[in-house]
Amino acid sequence: MWKLLTSTLVCAAMLSARAQTTDLFRPKVVVVTYFEVGQDTGDRPGELQFWVERDHLTRSIHVPGMTHPVRANADASEIAVTVGPGNIKPGINLMALGADPRFDLRQSYWLLNGIAGVSPADGTIGDAFWTDFIINGDLVKEIDAREMPNDWSDGYFSLDGSSPRDPKASAWEDDVRRWTGGEARANRRGNVIRLNRDLLIWAYGLTKDIPLQENAAMKALRMRYGSRGPTGAPPRVRVGANIATEVFWHGAKLDAWAHRWVAFETDGVAHLGTTAMNDSGALLALQALSLQGKANWNRALVLRTTSNFDMPPPGVTAVQNLAAEQHGAYTAYLPALEAAYAVGHRVVAEWLALK
Repeated sequence: MWKLLTSTLVCAAMLSARAQTTDLFRPKVVVVTYFEVGQDTGDRPGELQFWVERDHLTRSIHVPGMTHPVRANADASEIAVTVGPGNIKPGINLMALGADPRFDLRQSYWLLNGIAGVSPADGTIGDAFWTDFIINGDLVKEIDAREMPNDWSDGYFSLDGSSPRDPKASAWEDDVRRWTGGEARANRRGNVIRLNRDLLIWAYGLTKDIPLQENAAMKALRMRYGSRGPTGAPPRVRVGANIATEVFWHGAKLDAWAHRWVAFETDGVAHLGTTAMNDSGALLALQALSLQGKANWNRALVLRTTSNFDMPPPGVTAVQNLAAEQHGAYTAYLPALEAAYAVGHRVVAEWLALK
């Protein structure tokens, strides 16, 4: 015990000394991504690479507790991190960043961005969605579909319920229809998060007319879902909710569940936009850092750009489609990364220009 205490005190002293003898970083902008497939520069890109290369984030700063070095430009006015996968690691990584005494994040703006899935009912591949609500799809009760009653649409229901027909328990989960104001907000359980509405409206207005890439393969795929509705037009900037789960799910049945679950948890206020794995953990970390006075989550935006559909086109099974759309090689993988930078950087540039 004495050795452990001594070691802890030594580590604390080292951190304090380092804070006194090194630069204090006050970034105007923190760009948060969730994966990189190889090196930060020079190879096939993940979500971080375009930010590092194009914004000249040449500095690499090791932060204890983070799984990847922080990248920064020359004056550290812009930093970028990659903190995934899943919902747990982003929370841990961002809390570690906030705990490092070298970083003053109190006035920083945050752009959390990454690729995502999309339902053909809500958009097409290559779209860019500004996220208004984040819904955690893992905080549920579940019965295997092979054992659920025949009249259930799926086997998922509230932690406080006994069937999908049971309403939310208001003691635990707010009625989102009663949320007033425009500030960032989370319910008591933390499974429904609303981003700052005013900041989102500003970002959408700034970026809604940015042209997004579409190649021949993307167009051919979206047309297989039909020429009416969202898949009947090329990619564009949209607004929608994100459902975040640790499970990479796929198929029409789970697509229907995701739409139901977003509506259920937000009392009909939000509509599904994208499917991903990370944003609940990241935003709850920003909320915690804000409560500690170390960050301001009302300065955070979430941008999701769609690389793949969450269900197969007609005539293809879910198994076949999932096998065809592999991570890092989705039909719209590179265009989605380009969309994230094109749309996201328009906002970042505005933030960097602030005095």
